Amino acid sequence: MKVAIIHYWLVSMRGGEKVIESLCELFPQADIYTHVYNPDNISDIIKQHKIQTTFISKLPFAKRYYKTYFPLMPVALEQLDLRDYDLIISSESGPAKGIITSPTSLHISYVHTPMRYLWDMYPDYRKSAGFLKRLLMPPIMHYLRMWDVSTASRIDAFITNSHYVKQRVKKYYRRAATVIHPPVEIDKFQISDKTEDFYLMVGQLVRYKKTEVAVEAFNRMKKKLVIIGEGEHFSEIRKIAGDNILLKNRQPFEIIKEYYSKCKALIFPGIEDFGIVPVEAMASGRPVIAFGKGGALETVVEGVTGMFFKEQTPECLIETVEKFETNINDFNSEQIRTYAKKFSKEIFQNKMNGFINKAISEQQSANENLS
Repeated sequence: MKVAIIHYWLVSMRGGEKVIESLCELFPQADIYTHVYNPDNISDIIKQHKIQTTFISKLPFAKRYYKTYFPLMPVALEQLDLRDYDLIISSESGPAKGIITSPTSLHISYVHTPMRYLWDMYPDYRKSAGFLKRLLMPPIMHYLRMWDVSTASRIDAFITNSHYVKQRVKKYYRRAATVIHPPVEIDKFQISDKTEDFYLMVGQLVRYKKTEVAVEAFNRMKKKLVIIGEGEHFSEIRKIAGDNILLKNRQPFEIIKEYYSKCKALIFPGIEDFGIVPVEAMASGRPVIAFGKGGALETVVEGVTGMFFKEQTPECLIETVEKFETNINDFNSEQIRTYAKKFSKEIFQNKMNGFINKAISEQQSANENLS
């Protein structure tokens, strides 16, 4: 069976790329298509596959400014010739699902999120954009929304990484979906013999992560907070962070793993579609203090693996951190890690394999009935 995997861009190893890595292990014969590819930042497992890029990669400074070419990506996708493939899996967070396939191929789309900047978070992105971008966004995004909705009809089956994203797929595409949570390599994390007196944040420093809420809360409490990440919000966070906040740029995995295992708790103030970072913290035996909305509701169990705060405000976070410290001895590291195993790579691969085999069987039966 000829298999193609479509991913929006391969420029770093984040949650979406970890899904691609697991799919590569399931389908070692698969070819990969993407808009932009930077092999320096991609794992060996993915690099073992044949990787082809769209014309976006040939545009000036594409490896760095690929998002600038976002309006051209739908056109680029539709130039790909995928007629020879039996199974196509698109990994959707940026433009990936809109490829054109043959009538007999099976196209399954794994949706990390319908593109946030097109849909529910569009007002936030437009508000933070510069003058020229703000001027151009309404007509461009209007065209892209129509394209995004119309290409949903090209998909044979949708999978989403959470029930939260399933609701959004139903809302924007009017399509049903099956939930299969993304893979976390639980065995790469471990419980530390002792914890230290600091809280932790890990991830991209972009606006929707609400890092500034945590910074303001910890500035007021004078408690130590370590923030590991990079992104467009980095310089702004550095300006408002007090002496009690340690802001670190991208770190090697071994360093991040150590911080996970030794922190008091992970702070997670944003709304994520799923959120692999909380699961990685729990795999290290550490509880999570999260905003009670989005994917965190599917990974964190109140009073068992963490606690929720109800509003994205410093006041609400402060109240929850203080409550956590009063009840810190109620959290058991082994119990937290055991719960995190629900999201292992093995479980993801088993569920994906079962779903795909069933979909192939159903399509074959449908084709036989037609003939």
